Amino acid sequence: MMILFACWILRLVEVEGTVIIWSEIMENRRKSAPPAATLDINCDCKEYVIDYLAKSFPVRLMAVFTDENGNPRSEPMTDEQGAPVLCRSALAARDRMIEQLCALPPIATALDAVIERFGVDQVAEVTGRTRRLIVGRDGRQKLQSRSPRANVAETQAFMDGAKRILVFSDAGGTGRSYHADLAAKNQARRVHFLLEPGWRADAAIQGLGRTNRTNQASAPLFRPVTTDVRGERRFISTIARRLDSLGALTRGQRQTGGQNLFDPADNLESIYAKEALHRWFGLLFTGKLEAVSLGRFQELTGLRIEGPDGSMVDDLPSIQRWLNRILALPIALQNAIFDEFMGLVEARIDAARQAGTLDLGLETIAVEDFTVLSDTLLRTDPASGATTHLLELEIARALKPLTLKRLEELYGLTGQRQRPVRNARSGRVALLVPARSILTDDGSRVSRFELLRPLKRSHITEDQLAESSWEDVSVDDFRNSWVTEVEEARSSHKRKRLYLATGLLLPVWDKLPSDFVRVSRISAVDGRSLLGREVPAHCVPELCRALGLEREQTLSADDIVRTVLTTGRAMEFPGREQLMVKRSLVNGSQRIELTGWSVARLDWYKAQGCFTEIIRYQTRLFVPIDGAASVIARLASSA
Repeated sequence: MMILFACWILRLVEVEGTVIIWSEIMENRRKSAPPAATLDINCDCKEYVIDYLAKSFPVRLMAVFTDENGNPRSEPMTDEQGAPVLCRSALAARDRMIEQLCALPPIATALDAVIERFGVDQVAEVTGRTRRLIVGRDGRQKLQSRSPRANVAETQAFMDGAKRILVFSDAGGTGRSYHADLAAKNQARRVHFLLEPGWRADAAIQGLGRTNRTNQASAPLFRPVTTDVRGERRFISTIARRLDSLGALTRGQRQTGGQNLFDPADNLESIYAKEALHRWFGLLFTGKLEAVSLGRFQELTGLRIEGPDGSMVDDLPSIQRWLNRILALPIALQNAIFDEFMGLVEARIDAARQAGTLDLGLETIAVEDFTVLSDTLLRTDPASGATTHLLELEIARALKPLTLKRLEELYGLTGQRQRPVRNARSGRVALLVPARSILTDDGSRVSRFELLRPLKRSHITEDQLAESSWEDVSVDDFRNSWVTEVEEARSSHKRKRLYLATGLLLPVWDKLPSDFVRVSRISAVDGRSLLGREVPAHCVPELCRALGLEREQTLSADDIVRTVLTTGRAMEFPGREQLMVKRSLVNGSQRIELTGWSVARLDWYKAQGCFTEIIRYQTRLFVPIDGAASVIARLASSA
């Protein structure tokens, strides 16, 4: 794989200014070095910070007096000769700070660090720099001049495969292509790392578009990079928010802006983040947060949460202002506050995802093949003649399991954080990894784990884990079981039925289920595709009734069982009786239960295959999981 780095903002200053400032620093230090001296130039901006401290650090004593209005004022103190009076403790603090700064080792920019690590023979640099310091094979620094045509030569070296790594900035992010072109010698898959993305979403996406273009051998892998400083997510959030705004204009084509790079939790200015921040302020005011107290937060940030009367103010700070003030806090405190805040955000996003109300824009579902099982005409527009259809599809997807080798590379199997586990009921294995805790609205922390399985990953709380059937397993048994599950997944296709509303959707948009919004493009390997909005199976009869169809769309017994078990939604029984089919948790296991049944026909229900159980002095009627579809079909036909 080919590695590409897009450096949009280098440390301390933006790219456009970095070239000039870096060149001036290097030129000044080169001229000041003795002719025979070894070229050892440090090109950081430390001297500017030190000069600022030496000239602007407050070291003068101030005299406090009261003006004619009774307000306290201050003015610099002078001695009898008019010379300023300096504070010895302030002078000592300034000198101590300068001493520590001068003792710090130089911090290389991302660009120089990459070149120093891999060498100029492996890294192609496409930037606006006319000079750069490189380390020769003898270990000594060398000053290298670069002509304007150097970028052309470096680009060609990367596209020919002579250099495996490419680093480009804004200067190389326009008018050039770095994708795996079929006409280029280097057709390896690109891995594009987005370093320091900055504030401009359009510039970031333009740079990402340099490696994802037509006529390419393979699509690139995009990897936005952040450090462990939580406040740095502020920059990713800005890009995610602006891409969401772009997606709001294109609606179904939301992936045009974001390229599916960002998770909904990355946008710290979304409605979920704003609701979480309002709750965070409430928890801060009531003293239920562990990271910071109300008094300390107000003192460090200057944001007023508590009013003069001791109550919480109505006009709370905006999320943009709150995020900017958080960036000025110490890193440890900054990370602790962000962890609690993100716990509230993720709790709301998880709730929206489970409820089906999380709007993800357009999702492309890549399938091996799809078959249209039925086509129901929902509506014909009287003016244009455009039609709206409800398609019942069966899709076949090739499973791409997580291999054991990749799992060990990402997480490892031994350690204090990871736990190999096996489900005692299903026999399936998973790797249990600690995940970010979420906060409830009352401020209590809910510990979570992430279950990594060959075909999916999910979250489970600590209480749910204690009540589940997951048990510890040895590493050797885990490896064998994982490999077996991977081989089973590779030898089969996953088949699924779904309903897709296609065609002219705007006139019937209000008739579609409001609690499940998912626009999907079904794309097959043979080039066929369908675009529409998914309709859950249990919503199909109601949709047909709302559109006044003469013959209502009914669901099969298999669809009812599948929908009830997967979604947990209660569904109306397909018969004349007012029965409901729902999923119930009894003794730690999921069951299919019938409600609304008649006591007079209890023996008849049992004769059809149902069974009863008395729970808390109440008789409840259940359908066995094995063969549930056939039992429900008999009940429907005989009802």
